[in-house]
Amino acid sequence: MIGYVTLGSNDIPRAAAFYDALLAEIGGKRFMEADTFVAWMTDAGGGGLGITRPFDGNPATVGNGVMVALKVDSPALVDALHAKALQLGGSDEGAPGERMPGFYAGYFRDLDGNKLNAYFWNAD
Repeated sequence: MIGYVTLGSNDIPRAAAFYDALLAEIGGKRFMEADTFVAWMTDAGGGGLGITRPFDGNPATVGNGVMVALKVDSPALVDALHAKALQLGGSDEGAPGERMPGFYAGYFRDLDGNKLNAYFWNAD
């Protein structure tokens, strides 16, 4: 249902370096960029993630209760993405682990304070 998500940033070059390294862990590559915007996708036509300086010119702020979830193919990739985010200077919001049967997730914040999680869902 979600085509792409954008997160606000006040420092596009710093945020882009964070997401270049983080999303490379799951095959994410830049597919669109400008001075105020960068977007990544893992495959043509799939969902994407972007960072942007707010269009209205005001500073980017973190939404209270907003979180972006990145679906990955295994618990090992959840672990790897969470570890990479912390290595890149992100902060821990919940170590990787099983939250309920079949749902394995790790939570973190990027350099601008945006909350994300990486998750693996095994519905079997």
